[in-house]
Amino acid sequence: MCLIAICLLPAQISALEFSSNVSQTTIVELYTSEGCSSCPPADKWLSSLKQDRRLFRTLIPMAFHVDYWDELGWPDRFASEDYSQRQREMVRQGILSQVYTPGFVVNSREWRGWFNGQPLIESSDSIPGVLSASLNDRELTVRFGANETLTAHVVILGMGLDSEVEAGENRGRTLVHDFVVLDKRQLSGQQYWQFFFTAWPNKEQQQTAIAVWLTKPGSHEVIQAAGGYLE
Repeated sequence: MCLIAICLLPAQISALEFSSNVSQTTIVELYTSEGCSSCPPADKWLSSLKQDRRLFRTLIPMAFHVDYWDELGWPDRFASEDYSQRQREMVRQGILSQVYTPGFVVNSREWRGWFNGQPLIESSDSIPGVLSASLNDRELTVRFGANETLTAHVVILGMGLDSEVEAGENRGRTLVHDFVVLDKRQLSGQQYWQFFFTAWPNKEQQQTAIAVWLTKPGSHEVIQAAGGYLE
């Protein structure tokens, strides 16, 4: 059993249970920035997945806002150096060809289909088994039946966020975001992981969601994932 504490802003904690199917859940990662004029169409496309029947069943979208645009006129309030570093690590591991925005990673592989208007297809035929999670008051318990050390990742996702951009390439625009990664934590262990929350991050989102996934230590190759809305 492994434990980690997550200290966030005050908010009500919800009860929730969610799990994956036995087949691999598709994770869509968008690397984006409010300072990038090419990013709003990608953000809009990601938001459209709110209406996808696969959402939080076999599909989990996430938007990682990077900070390397911040010095070019507009500091993105959702950006994190950690998310920029995550993208750079994917380049080093051969998942991404280079660091750029907007950039998509689907099932731990670079995906350029969005630029050509291609539909998102769940391409993985892996059957890793069921990943389950339960949230009870302040405790999130993650379970997966594998007898090896794995890293559990947890993100809090903000839905219905908007920003009035006052400088930079998107000056004068109102940008709308969904699936924004507001907080991320990870912990290594076997079969059973526990995360303790004090509250959810508050960026004035209309709705909050949570996603969990597993990798081997030091790797960005997703083994299995699950998620859901916090009611």
